[in-house]
Amino acid sequence: MTELVDAGPLPPGPGAPTPPIEIAGGAAAATSRLQAQFVPVDDALLGRLRGACAQVTDDPAVVGETSRDWWPLAMTWATAGQVAARAAVVARPKDPDEVAAVVRLCHEAGVPVTAAAGRSGVLGGSVPVHGGVVLDLCDLVGIRSVDDTSLTVDVLAGTFGDRFEAELRETYGLTCGHWPQSMTLSTVGGWAACRGAGQLSTRYGKIEDIVVGLDVVLADGTQITTGGAPRQAAGPDLTQVFVGSEGTLGIITGVRLRVHPVPTYERRGAWAFSSVADGLDACRRILRRGGTPAVLRLYDGTESDRNYHVGTDKVVVLALDEGDPVVVDGCFAVVEDVMSGAERLDDSLVDHWLAKRNDVAALEALIKMGAVVDTMEVSGPWADLPGAYDAVVAAMSAVPGVIAASAHCSHSYLTGGCLYFTFGGRPAADGDDAPTVEQREALHRAVWEAGQRAALAAGMSVSHHHGVGLHRGQYLPDALGGGFAVLQALKSALDPTGILNPGKLGLDSPFGPVVVP
Repeated sequence: MTELVDAGPLPPGPGAPTPPIEIAGGAAAATSRLQAQFVPVDDALLGRLRGACAQVTDDPAVVGETSRDWWPLAMTWATAGQVAARAAVVARPKDPDEVAAVVRLCHEAGVPVTAAAGRSGVLGGSVPVHGGVVLDLCDLVGIRSVDDTSLTVDVLAGTFGDRFEAELRETYGLTCGHWPQSMTLSTVGGWAACRGAGQLSTRYGKIEDIVVGLDVVLADGTQITTGGAPRQAAGPDLTQVFVGSEGTLGIITGVRLRVHPVPTYERRGAWAFSSVADGLDACRRILRRGGTPAVLRLYDGTESDRNYHVGTDKVVVLALDEGDPVVVDGCFAVVEDVMSGAERLDDSLVDHWLAKRNDVAALEALIKMGAVVDTMEVSGPWADLPGAYDAVVAAMSAVPGVIAASAHCSHSYLTGGCLYFTFGGRPAADGDDAPTVEQREALHRAVWEAGQRAALAAGMSVSHHHGVGLHRGQYLPDALGGGFAVLQALKSALDPTGILNPGKLGLDSPFGPVVVP
């Protein structure tokens, strides 16, 4: 099918953080669930912070709400009136200079500072586990400049993704091509800090392929700029030191990105295979032949039926491409040739996916019902993906209390892809009682442990785009091997007092360990 389309994005959201779930009893009264050293902000430091930053507050309701993110485990705690951890104060700077001033004061005082903006992370990455200061970057908003000739844009880090894309399209006729499921929940700086991926990554790349430079505040308040001329050979790429560092090495205040003319042409299609292995092989062969459709997604039988009602015996593959007609038609010629032996399904399946791709409403409803629900995404080479799929689904399914474990391949690249696992369950309770928070917490941890260890044993990465945060920190030393010592050395060199987002990425912290009870 070939058609001209309206390439406009969804209507922009609020441009502010969206709470993941209501906290029982309210944010002001919420207590901390994690066991960790709490670092207060004394009156003297509070006064200096207020002299350096436009907005600084210790209001209990603001602090409680700003101290959390979309971590599903912490959403379970919220049903019992708890957040993962509370900061002492929240600072909301109006520009990068105020960011630098706040960080400098915290560095001098030895007080932890945790950067946060959209707070859409699902692994506790922006939770202030040791108290101190949450640095709310949501006032660092807007496009600073656009170079249409060179196809780059400079944008402040607190700009929400949907508003950024809307302004790019409406004012400049350009698109970044980065469209995560969390589009209305996340910010541009968060994309870079967590090494995120958009749903169109096979065409446009992950965020590390899109970022060409950063503005970063270091732990002592120094401001630096990375990037420069295209493909320059000026030593190691310092931009990539901070992409994915999750606020542990520096705080991103500005981002420069590659952009593209808004596409006005697209092709789409849907097919079915009889097995995950066959579907993955078809995706691999498309990439091997040079086809790079913006979207190339595979769903196992469970998810194919759940999402598209085709039965559990079909493995659905969706493809969509957009851009210049000559390029898109050439790409889709490869797609359709590779798919010629598969069952062709109605293209309306792609329409259904487009309509639902940013919907995250179900998570809150299921958790309120007492269910344990979460996702775990990993990446790996094509050669290992079929075996990893089998191993991880089996490992998760074997945990007592799990009702369903499934997966889809959400992103495809020349060398491999991302397996995105979903699990749901409910722990056994006493009699007719609902499961306790502790029982749900134990089931969540058991499934994650089984799934993540099975994935690592099968040759997968620790993460594809959700990052590491707090929840995955225990797995990073095994995932990086000897490279973890290099990461620790970078942390020690760039943040010698250890104030930047301590407790994350499994890195050593001067404030001690963090214990999940």
